[in-house]
Amino acid sequence: MQVHKELDTRGLHCPLPILKAKKSLNDMLSGQLLKVVSTDAGSLRDFQAFARQTGNDLVEQQTVGEDFIHVLRRR
Repeated sequence: MQVHKELDTRGLHCPLPILKAKKSLNDMLSGQLLKVVSTDAGSLRDFQAFARQTGNDLVEQQTVGEDFIHVLRRR
């Protein structure tokens, strides 16, 4: 999987990771992948809802240590 852009939102709480992801996705081309790293446990459900509401694909979510990693494909 080739990630086109990575966004580090560690230490930020809702809604900042989502807002930063939205801004980054707006600057990307359709089909490109954005990886977001967060430490906010609520980001798991937040990114699921964000993907449903915006039409972007939530390709992957995983937890690595204290980090929650989300990969979105730009619609």
